[in-house]
Amino acid sequence: MKRTFLILAAASALIAPAAIQAKPRLTPQQQLDKLLEGRVAGTPVSCISSFNTRDMQIIDKTAIVYNSGNIIYVNKTTNTESLDSDSILVTTLHGSELCSVDTIQLHDRSDGFWRGFVGLDKFVPYKRVPKGG
Repeated sequence: MKRTFLILAAASALIAPAAIQAKPRLTPQQQLDKLLEGRVAGTPVSCISSFNTRDMQIIDKTAIVYNSGNIIYVNKTTNTESLDSDSILVTTLHGSELCSVDTIQLHDRSDGFWRGFVGLDKFVPYKRVPKGG
């Protein structure tokens, strides 16, 4: 009995510091705000080049973010409630640009089955605010 108690006490002592150090999980909007920190929104555009977008990130139930180096484009799609960072996005391009009339299929990452789709809206460019100016 004493041995079981000691094992439980030791285990809880190891777990407690991890629980104290755990950071609160950011909401999807807070994640987007953090990505856009230090940037200012520009005039929305209908299309972006698919060649210049280096990476893409899904913010759950909020937006798709495309990184184009100096500019981050945010697209608040139709059906935003379907956006899930664990989905695979399947996009069919009709040229070299991704445009606000395009749709994106959502597929489940674990089994590959179709889960729905989102329609793209205008892309809002966010540029860094120049320092000191």
